Amino acid sequence: MSTAEVMANYGPLLLAALATTVRICFIATAIAMLLGFAMALALQSRSRLLAWLARIYVEIMRGTPILVVLFLLYYGGPTIGLTLDAEPVGILGLSLYGAGYFAEIFRAGLQSIPVGQVEAARMLGISPRHIVARIQAPQMLRLVVPPSINQVIVLIKESAALSIITVPEITKVGAQISNETFAVVAPYLIVALLYWLVVEAVATAGFLVERLVRY
Repeated sequence: MSTAEVMANYGPLLLAALATTVRICFIATAIAMLLGFAMALALQSRSRLLAWLARIYVEIMRGTPILVVLFLLYYGGPTIGLTLDAEPVGILGLSLYGAGYFAEIFRAGLQSIPVGQVEAARMLGISPRHIVARIQAPQMLRLVVPPSINQVIVLIKESAALSIITVPEITKVGAQISNETFAVVAPYLIVALLYWLVVEAVATAGFLVERLVRY
C-alpha cells in the first residue's frame, strides 16, 4: 500500500493520533516545567534536607528510562492504589520524567545569576518570592530557553513510548495501520513526517521565544 493510499484510508485516524500526541505533550511539558522549576529552587535551598531530596528525585528521573517509569505507573500503580487510564499515566509519566531534566536546566540558569544580586535583595528586605519573580526568573529565562526547547523536543520523541501502554498516539496508530495493511514503510514514513512537523513547529516557536526574551 502506498503512502497516498494510507493517507486516504487512515487520514482521520492519523490526525486524531496527532491531536492526542500534541495534547499529551503540551500538558506534560507544562507540568514538567513547573515541577522542574520547583525542584531547581529546592536544589538551591538553604535546607540541606530539601536540597538532598530534590537531588535524589532528579538523579532517579535522569537515570531511569521513560519506558520503565511508564510501566511502574501503569502496571505497578494499582498495587499502591493508583489506578489510572493509559493517557493520564502517559501525561504523568512524561511530566515526572521531564521534570528531572528541566530541574537541571533551571538550576544551571539560576546559578548563572551573580550571587551579589540575591544577597543585596535580601539585605533590602525583599521577600524570597519576589527575589525569584523579579530578579532570578527574568534573567534565567534568557539562558534556559534554548536547552528547554531542546528538552521539549526530546519529550515529544519520547512520547512514542506511550504506545506500549496503549495510548492512541502517533506511533500506536502507525503500528495499528501496519498490522492491518501488512505495510511497513508507508505507515511509518507518515508517522515520521508527523513527528517532524510537530518538532519543527516547536523549534520555530522556540526560536521566536528566544528572540523575544533576548530583545
